[in-house]
Amino acid sequence: MTTQPSPPSSSRTPVDALDCRILLLLLREPGIGVLGASRRLGVARGTVQARLDRLQARGVLRSMAPDVDPAALGYPVTAFCTLEIRQGRGGHAPVVEHLAAIPEVLEAHTITGSGDVLIRIVGRDNADLQRVIDQVVDDTHVTRASTVISLATRLDHRVVPLVELLLAEATPT
Repeated sequence: MTTQPSPPSSSRTPVDALDCRILLLLLREPGIGVLGASRRLGVARGTVQARLDRLQARGVLRSMAPDVDPAALGYPVTAFCTLEIRQGRGGHAPVVEHLAAIPEVLEAHTITGSGDVLIRIVGRDNADLQRVIDQVVDDTHVTRASTVISLATRLDHRVVPLVELLLAEATPT
């Protein structure tokens, strides 16, 4: 009997079909809860809870927090800023610390290309957005900023299609 070698761990998906079904249900119906999910999926409540605990422990499920729309909170203007930072002075840490102190900075990503950090910011209007940008660049580590304003969100942050793909791959045909 010959056995096939296991694929490298980096090519293994961290979720199986049941995990995908649980994730899809929670993504589509965030308020369903563990008991509702177990009833809908036809598995024990303890199984759903154990799977959720494992998914959280492994970092797959980052949060059970609600998805809040900044525009509905009064911040309808969204912009993306590419920041260039001074090199060799503590790396990205001082800039990230500065950005974390600004509530209107929603995300920060280290990037490749002409810039060093890409951030997503919000403002109440264009004048307020300028105030936020002024705060962002008011740091000795930020040498340059380039900003683009989002006119409309055409495709919001999403993971459902990705989980659906993993489910299709995990489900035997």
